[in-house]
Amino acid sequence: MEADLFTAAAEERAERDPSARPLAVRMRPRTLEELVGQGHLLRPGSPLRRLVGEGGGGPAGPSSVILWGPPGTGKTTLAYVVSQATDKRFTELSAITAGVKEVRAVIEGARRASGAYGKDTVLFLDEIHRFSKAQQDSLLPAVENRWVTLIAATTENPHFSVISPLLSRSLLLTLEPLAEEDLRALLRRAVADPRGLGGAVELPPEAEEHLLRIAGGDARRALTALEAGAGAALAKGESLLGLATLEEAVDRAAVRYDRDGDQHYDVASALIKSIRGSDVDAALHYLARMIEAGEDPRFIARRLMILASEDIGMADPTALPTAVAAAQAVALIGFPEAAITLSHATIALATAPKSNAAVVAIGEARADVRAGLAGPVPPHLRDGHYAGAERLGHGRGYQYPHDLPGGIAAQQYAPDAVHGKRYYRPTRHGAEARTADVVERVRARLAGSDGPLTGD
Repeated sequence: MEADLFTAAAEERAERDPSARPLAVRMRPRTLEELVGQGHLLRPGSPLRRLVGEGGGGPAGPSSVILWGPPGTGKTTLAYVVSQATDKRFTELSAITAGVKEVRAVIEGARRASGAYGKDTVLFLDEIHRFSKAQQDSLLPAVENRWVTLIAATTENPHFSVISPLLSRSLLLTLEPLAEEDLRALLRRAVADPRGLGGAVELPPEAEEHLLRIAGGDARRALTALEAGAGAALAKGESLLGLATLEEAVDRAAVRYDRDGDQHYDVASALIKSIRGSDVDAALHYLARMIEAGEDPRFIARRLMILASEDIGMADPTALPTAVAAAQAVALIGFPEAAITLSHATIALATAPKSNAAVVAIGEARADVRAGLAGPVPPHLRDGHYAGAERLGHGRGYQYPHDLPGGIAAQQYAPDAVHGKRYYRPTRHGAEARTADVVERVRARLAGSDGPLTGD
């Protein structure tokens, strides 16, 4: 009850004094031209511009839009801009707190407003992925009959989290994390704009860089941190928002890390070498430094995928699927939750047995090819399915392995120039020890030995 009274009081105060509203709300763009980032959605003639009535007077577009993207990329802002540009009523619900009852009340209100005043309604539904199938079904009549312009936002893949009937009737727009230059422009606008800080503080380069690092592509996070820092500086009677004051205000130390300079490569190198060396604690330290510096999580995930094959390989065949799954999860959820996924993958890779046999094998094989050790494919392995192949002897003498005991045929596969070469030399680390035994027995059978392929 006390929380409700506090919220109501805060809302009433913000209504009386717009400056009491959060900076991120005050700086919310009012038109498409004020938006930063998402250039792929704002091109002339794009579906989004047609939705707000631009583009030659054609149909305004579908009555349902799904905005998919990480937090702070402008989903709520886009919904608000659409409502302003089209002069429609704007109603906002969150799937965290709303249910079918609230949705139906909004739809009924939209029908009354349309019938009595000719006023259409934009229903912005945040976090639609939290709605159950039945709750999402309750939206279908309103979408079908265009009683509302539904704009639903989600941070999860809508192909998995939104029901098919609603997805098929919607325009799906994918929002991307804001680029550094987009956030820089947004921060500078917030410092100078009368709606924002109105020039009350000065933002020096080192403080601006810190804000960019901790934002992680999230505009709301950047503006919230700026507001906290500016408030702390003004409380001290200072007009310069220094780095120390900003750090104190946002409770996060500035990481001395230049993503475009030597430290970017040094810290990334240290992360990989620590995982390769099986020092899980050092690996987590360097991972944390990259995360706190605002490193692109996709860059980290790509490095982990490379390492999984280069330094673990067949010693733990689950390492690469783990790294790939982490990369996919990072792409779907983004920061801050992606930090947990990257930690999961880093721990798994650091504690896995190590082998570089895969990278050595392909390296030596490629070196031989570059050196000219290729030669013709053995005749019995050549394609024998086209006219004239039989006359050339292609495929003649080929033994089909599945017809033989153990599924191995004692026949030559490599060209003469590299016949007998041993590129893959498995280690005895982890699961690769078993692979080494299998490879040894298979090679013996290929060479004509009648020894067993399996069995202890």
